[in-house]
Amino acid sequence: MPALRREHRGPYTVKMSHPAGLRRKSGAFVLAGWMALALAGAACQGERTGARAAPGAKAEEPRPVRVVPASEGRLPRTVAVTGTLAADEEVVAGFKVAGRLSEIGVDLGSPVRKGQVVARLDPTDFRIRVDQAEASLRQVRAGLGLPPDGSDERVDPEKTALVREARAVLDEARLNRDRMAQLWEKRYIARSEYDASLSRLLVAEGRYQAAVEEIRNRQELLAERRSGVMLARQQLADTELSAPIDGAVRERRASVGEYLAAGAPVVGLVRLHPLRLRVAVPERDAPAVRVGQEVRVRLEGDAAEHPGRVARVSPAIQEQSRTLAVEAEVANRGGRLRPGSFARAEIVVEAGRPAVLVPASAITTFAGLEKVFVVKDDRAVEKRVRTGRRAGDRVEILEGVAPGEPVVVEPGNLAAGTPVRVTQ
Repeated sequence: MPALRREHRGPYTVKMSHPAGLRRKSGAFVLAGWMALALAGAACQGERTGARAAPGAKAEEPRPVRVVPASEGRLPRTVAVTGTLAADEEVVAGFKVAGRLSEIGVDLGSPVRKGQVVARLDPTDFRIRVDQAEASLRQVRAGLGLPPDGSDERVDPEKTALVREARAVLDEARLNRDRMAQLWEKRYIARSEYDASLSRLLVAEGRYQAAVEEIRNRQELLAERRSGVMLARQQLADTELSAPIDGAVRERRASVGEYLAAGAPVVGLVRLHPLRLRVAVPERDAPAVRVGQEVRVRLEGDAAEHPGRVARVSPAIQEQSRTLAVEAEVANRGGRLRPGSFARAEIVVEAGRPAVLVPASAITTFAGLEKVFVVKDDRAVEKRVRTGRRAGDRVEILEGVAPGEPVVVEPGNLAAGTPVRVTQ
């Protein structure tokens, strides 16, 4: 038999053979033996340590938790949508006349009221045109025998100097013709003299008619001059640019001293109340949307909920996106909301349905699974749930929790089986 050698390793003795063949065959067994000895030593050490710690060990303290019973209430059925807040009215204001900008009293963000003057043109040229138009009007009134500065424009052509003169000439020519006719009958004058009186009568009648038509033309000219004065005064008034709506200045496009053509943009204005929320409702939810339904609007970075109403609904579905265009009016009297903001909204399509509700803080999520904790026999018990709609700080539980069942609020890192103690 091969010779064996004893080796002493701690309290244990291992026999090892010297031949190389046996050394290779038994290497694995030796390693396994060492591992078994190490595990045994660790176990013994742990038993000794545990035996020493057991007498002083304390039971795990129960963790205090707060519970709230799942309530049964009514939750409205809503359609969740996203959209953009837009101004109900948006206007780019400009002057109706051309001129040089002499004053602008608003800037970006300035609030304005309807009728408020926001800019002015240099009025010098327009005042001169008003003076010219008024002088022309006075001239025509004088030709009609009217006071220069009066407002009465009623004229009787027969009372005007021009027509009275023509009437006098006509009457004289008629009398002269009558006398010549009598003399001609008695053969006291030549036929040529009688014919001359007839010609003078015809000329007088023509002049009379011309005088009457001249007065009528002057009456039309008076109306034209009056319109010219009104136009000149209106152009003078148009040198002041007034805000057509209540709102605020969105942009300023002109500067003092700049010559502006008629209609050139000066300021852009937006109406801030109410705002118009434009959303696209999926086709599957479109039949439930109606004008007048309540809308709840939330903005990014704003925790407040803003109320609104559905104001307009498109009569047709958009074929490209399979959505229905809907517009809602959102109150904004304080100007807190800004046009152009992205918004999330819920359209309340049904007033309320029975639902089981728990606080949102009672729900925890791990690996995509939602769960709540309940207390049973002074220990935490985990329950998987399926949630539905959200109403403020409460969440609808579709399955997993019964009405009245107490759930742990704000469980944090609570684990199933942990001893707990319910606190008020």
